[in-house]
Amino acid sequence: MSAETIPIPPARSTALETPSLSSQSSSLPLWDRITAWASENKAVVYTLAGVVVVASGAGVIYYLSDPRKDSGAGDKKRASKKERRKAKKERERDQPEARETPKQTESKDKVATIESDPLEDLPNIDESTVGSLSDEERKEYATKLKVAGNKAYGDKSYNEAIDLYGRAILCKPDPIFYSNRAACYNALGDWNKVVEDTTAAISLDSEYVKALNRRANAYEHLQKNSEALLDYTASCIIDQFRNDQSAQSVERLLKKVAEAKGKAILENKEKKLPSPTFVTNYLQSFRPKPPPQGLEDTVELEEESAKGQLRAGLAAIGKKTGEGYETASAAFDKALELRDLGDYEAFGYNMRGTFRYLRGENADALKDLTRSVELEPTLSQSYIKRASMHLELGNRDAASQDFEQAMEQNKDDPDIYYHRAQLHFILGEFADAAKDYQKSIDLDRDFIFSHIQLGVTQYKMGSIASSMATFRRCIKNFNKVPDVYNYYGEILLDQQNYQEAVEKFDTAVEIEKQTKPMGMNVLPLINKALALFQWRQDFQEAEKLCQKALINGSVDPECDIAVATMAQLLLQQGKVTEALKYFERAAELSRTEVEIVNALSYAEATRTQLEVQEKYPQLASRLQGTMGPNMGGMRG
Repeated sequence: MSAETIPIPPARSTALETPSLSSQSSSLPLWDRITAWASENKAVVYTLAGVVVVASGAGVIYYLSDPRKDSGAGDKKRASKKERRKAKKERERDQPEARETPKQTESKDKVATIESDPLEDLPNIDESTVGSLSDEERKEYATKLKVAGNKAYGDKSYNEAIDLYGRAILCKPDPIFYSNRAACYNALGDWNKVVEDTTAAISLDSEYVKALNRRANAYEHLQKNSEALLDYTASCIIDQFRNDQSAQSVERLLKKVAEAKGKAILENKEKKLPSPTFVTNYLQSFRPKPPPQGLEDTVELEEESAKGQLRAGLAAIGKKTGEGYETASAAFDKALELRDLGDYEAFGYNMRGTFRYLRGENADALKDLTRSVELEPTLSQSYIKRASMHLELGNRDAASQDFEQAMEQNKDDPDIYYHRAQLHFILGEFADAAKDYQKSIDLDRDFIFSHIQLGVTQYKMGSIASSMATFRRCIKNFNKVPDVYNYYGEILLDQQNYQEAVEKFDTAVEIEKQTKPMGMNVLPLINKALALFQWRQDFQEAEKLCQKALINGSVDPECDIAVATMAQLLLQQGKVTEALKYFERAAELSRTEVEIVNALSYAEATRTQLEVQEKYPQLASRLQGTMGPNMGGMRG
């Protein structure tokens, strides 16, 4: 997802939650665009370079589809039919199979039509007697025993059914018999036995979907979630994703596996600042202000004094580099430790709280910002930042209350309206967002991001002409600001106006180079990479742009967006092992638990597909033969 000027990441409960690897929301998120094609073409999967992944830059996004896409009125009409089919499948899922496989449905099927009670006149078969039976007798007895087993199962006489299926297996080791006996163990909750019998069935028929699903369910009960995920994934591929229940199971297990691993990562994760791109975009979402009176460069201050450290932190922020932000964070910590800030103490807590928030230390950050407003209630920025944190933690009411308190202190502060608009935007309340963005503009027309966000909000509302007019005015009035061209480019890209979009991204890159050579924002590079991929499937150039952002020149080696985009591009080319490394790196760079889980979900889906490729190599050639490797481009 594109990290831009919005400082308030969507909480789990918001209406606009998307599979993001960045904690900042985007007006037209990169991740929305690179996942759109896959979520609209769910059946086109696993065909590139063998059993690879969903065939688009979205890679494994089929499992991580945007929940918003299920909310339309048309979908509800179709969903009613799906619900009926799903209910029927749920009733049938754990029932034993009464029919034979196609190879077994010829004349011998007549034997299965037993007019008398199937439990009467059954052959007394055991290991000592089965060897004396002819092949024809074994087939006949196996069928009778299976029919009797089905009858016992239907009567919920599960132990009797287990015995009957077991005797049928002695006559004829058939995958259906093993799977049916597994259904009995399933009803009894003997999950290890379910695994044992379904494994036997799968060894006889490696594409036995019902056995795979039954074993996956047993694995899940045994807390073997990775194994369950593998079976459900294989089942989906074999069934060409026609079984919604299996696909939903994959999504559920991906989340479960990722959450378990994410918690472990978070417990041991070093708290550090995110990428310079992230920090810059957060800080510039507040209007630039001169340093408080008495902290100007012209004032003589001891460098190691509390006030000197506070001023040093502000100077370091101005560099807009990773090193500069680390220096600033340390300086703000030291300024408060020295306990001699006097009238600047509230401002000191504000700045330390800001960087604690950026490091993911939300509890400590909230304490600092609360202390800041206690010391100086007129410092409206502290309320605004605290509102951002409340929303990230899913507490909308507290966030709204902070905005109200800020307005009580200074109703003419344009930052209040801008950031409250961000809250409305994230929650999908676009009309309210547009009003607040306009109010922010009315109070201060020189802050470019209010104009950009208004244009994007108009676009989200469907007011395309108004949006385009807003961006044209932005280019006229702020022609040296790279962000204008970058986000206008995103609008054009969403409209599939590729050539003009690329031109706007190129302009943004050039202005970034000229104005911020040491702290360049890499988002225009990433946007251009995605545009070239969507437009021309130009993997080589797209990869090169991502590498430029991450490696060559080290523009921003820890930019999670660049890392995640690179993973998607590699995935699309069938470079699954390399893509997996980038997804895991994205998880390492993620800042919050939600972001880590999202990144790990991609990684786990990719890892599972590698395992499927290794365990079921026959699926690759079959799918590639039927669908072909050319999937076409994505749609924005």
